[in-house]
Amino acid sequence: MSRETSIQLGHGITLDTNEFEWRFVRASGPGGQNVNKLATAAELRWDVHGSACLPYAVRLRLEALAGSRLTADGVLIIQAQRHRTQERNRSDALERLVELVKQAAIPPTPRKKTKPTRASKRRRLDGKRRDSRKKNLRRNLDD
Repeated sequence: MSRETSIQLGHGITLDTNEFEWRFVRASGPGGQNVNKLATAAELRWDVHGSACLPYAVRLRLEALAGSRLTADGVLIIQAQRHRTQERNRSDALERLVELVKQAAIPPTPRKKTKPTRASKRRRLDGKRRDSRKKNLRRNLDD
């Protein structure tokens, strides 16, 4: 069975699958008799810091999105154990990694500065005047 050596994501990003490290462990949860015998859970490890695939800005966004899945050394760990077969868990982990990188590849939209409208300024000042009058009426007349 031949494996792809790269994954095209668009945005000028191509992931090199040779940088991925796979581990297979026993999955928890349901699985019948095989759950204690077969290592079907897939763990994908990818050194994000050492990867030449990602532009700097995308790498920073990916690190922020990854959260606790990123180790202190900059290794992204994705665990997949939803399915009962090793191959389906492997493809599930790859799909989740691709989705995460695609999400990180989208740059945030810059904030557009806006000014309050003349009407909203007027409403704010009218409200302040109303509150001021109300508080003046509460004052003691002995002052």
